[in-house]
Amino acid sequence: MNGTILVVDDEQEITDLIGVYLQNEGFDVVKCFNGKDTLKAVEEQQPDLAILDIMLPDIDGFSICQKIRENYTFPIIMLTAKIDDMDKIMGLTLGADDYVTKPFHPLELVARVKAQLRRVQKYNPDSRSENEEEVIAFSGLVMNKTTHECTLNERPLALTPTEFSILWVLCENRGQVISSERLFREVWNEEYYSRDNNTVMVHIRHLREKMNDSADNPKYI
Repeated sequence: MNGTILVVDDEQEITDLIGVYLQNEGFDVVKCFNGKDTLKAVEEQQPDLAILDIMLPDIDGFSICQKIRENYTFPIIMLTAKIDDMDKIMGLTLGADDYVTKPFHPLELVARVKAQLRRVQKYNPDSRSENEEEVIAFSGLVMNKTTHECTLNERPLALTPTEFSILWVLCENRGQVISSERLFREVWNEEYYSRDNNTVMVHIRHLREKMNDSADNPKYI
């Protein structure tokens, strides 16, 4: 199997549909329909990725995402029925890695799942080159690409897979100006549109907060 995916939505038809497409790709699927069962499943199942709806009957998806990020760094894809960018920005700020707006095409969602798992080297762990640099260290920052561990001045940084990927790209190109478009293409591996700038900048802001960095007087980013 390629991994375990936690699918959370209060509409069983949606969880069943997503589950069928994921299982056809060889994934194990755990389904939940409320927040309480979701948090229990996260602890017991240790999923490789979660697909999380925002609107749930007991605990909203934002709160669940925040609770997950207190202890876990696996990728989270948010499902939202709203087109409003504020919902998307809120989810990214709380630690989500990606979002999909309803209605969505199941094949697109599966593609996004695979992209996130590739990012943490679980979906295709042998794809990297033997000569690829696995550790970056400078100015107190140490990143290990194999273990996805990151420390700053010997203090662990709890980064989501997307945050790690962004910081890795910036570190690989340190001293250079990296545009939002280039960063989006390298990290998300998708076509860039102007609205995607918000997605990139939310993650950058989150990274700066975790690193105690400042946009006005930046030391790292």
